[in-house]
Amino acid sequence: MHFQQERDGQHRSDAADRAVRHRFVTVDGIRTFYREAGPADGPVVLLPHGYPCSSFQYRQLMPALADRWRLVAPDFPGFGHSATPDPAEFAYTFDGYAGFLDRFAQTLGLGRAALYLHDYGSQIGLRLAIRRPGLIAALIIQNGDIYEDQLGPKYDGLKAYFTAPSGEGRRKLAEAVGEAGFREEFLNDVRPDVAARISPDLWQLAWAQLDHPVRREVMVGLMEGLRENLQWFPRYQAYLREHRPPALIVWGPQDGYMPEGAARAYLRDLPEAELHLLDGGHWLLETNLDEVAALARRFLERHHAGDRT
Repeated sequence: MHFQQERDGQHRSDAADRAVRHRFVTVDGIRTFYREAGPADGPVVLLPHGYPCSSFQYRQLMPALADRWRLVAPDFPGFGHSATPDPAEFAYTFDGYAGFLDRFAQTLGLGRAALYLHDYGSQIGLRLAIRRPGLIAALIIQNGDIYEDQLGPKYDGLKAYFTAPSGEGRRKLAEAVGEAGFREEFLNDVRPDVAARISPDLWQLAWAQLDHPVRREVMVGLMEGLRENLQWFPRYQAYLREHRPPALIVWGPQDGYMPEGAARAYLRDLPEAELHLLDGGHWLLETNLDEVAALARRFLERHHAGDRT
């Protein structure tokens, strides 16, 4: 009986250690929502989110790793549950978000961290890495594009707009910021059997959170900002070549924006990186969670395990 009580207590302790906690912190005067899981003194994994999602995209990965690592996922200003400051007071750009992510990490006292790079989060996270290379312990790279010659066919419309901007082109960008456009972002060329594993809650929740005049305009501005972001690609690549951070590349090649070639291109600058192509698309944490979590665990054990004593 005593043994059973101890075992039950251990199970409750494990469950508590893995629980995701939902919190707010003020960063630069901005009320910022974030999710956190794992021991307070564990090695940090920082999880910047992509478009059109929020920290919600990490809700299942976080408890899967929370027995060993401290996982922290903020909602950027204008996304999720965080505030939406006046555009005159906050720079809704990739560089602005990188600065915000830096100050968020400093506010929480996170210190050295592994970065999960996905979608827009890859652009923001790599800009942070360039700013503060000493902060970066390792990279987990998942469908985050930084090689212009490997962009998929879904970029064709954006590239045409970048070449010849017009009011009609901008109107089409604005039309993509809606529930139907978000559905396309989440399904994004995956096979029907993979699409069946992607819940419509994702695009419905994203639209419910982003259906706000300022937020809709921010989303369009970020899409326009991808043109300037292309000029950063060589800088991201140079950072990788210079610093050679340990890297796990885990990729869903069923991705009209970032196909298989976009993953393999990382090996140009990180030839020692570990590359895994999974049977999924852009949102692997919805369709291939167990595989990603297992690969991330083995990688982090080798490269960002902290004090084992």
